[in-house]
Amino acid sequence: MMINAQTRVRIARPSRDIAAAERFYVDGLGLEVQWRSTDPEPGKHELLMVGPADGSWHFELTRDPGNPLEPAPTVDDLFVVYLGAPVQDEQVERLLAVGGTRVTPHNPYWDEWGVTVADPDGYQLVLCSRNWGG
Repeated sequence: MMINAQTRVRIARPSRDIAAAERFYVDGLGLEVQWRSTDPEPGKHELLMVGPADGSWHFELTRDPGNPLEPAPTVDDLFVVYLGAPVQDEQVERLLAVGGTRVTPHNPYWDEWGVTVADPDGYQLVLCSRNWGG
């Protein structure tokens, strides 16, 4: 089986608060809800899938109410969005208004080329002004 640009990708992360994660990624970043399960059966996870409309990838944010995992992001757990244009102040303000925290990245490259905002679970989103591969 070959992996190509149309291959579907899912990135899953635990979240301590699915509603807070939704506000950050949907209201703040502008992704769309692709699936939601908020009232799981016993033994099932609460989950939220967000991604770009018609995209080939999405985030799956999960929470097991019976055995919740504490998110444990490291300084290198980055979600980088290559904008190909300067980061707009309004975009950063939206992310901060919905629970994000502006942080200094571990790698100064990201500070030189963008803005880093931690989501409500502490995972870092980098809005990069460069183009992909540039």
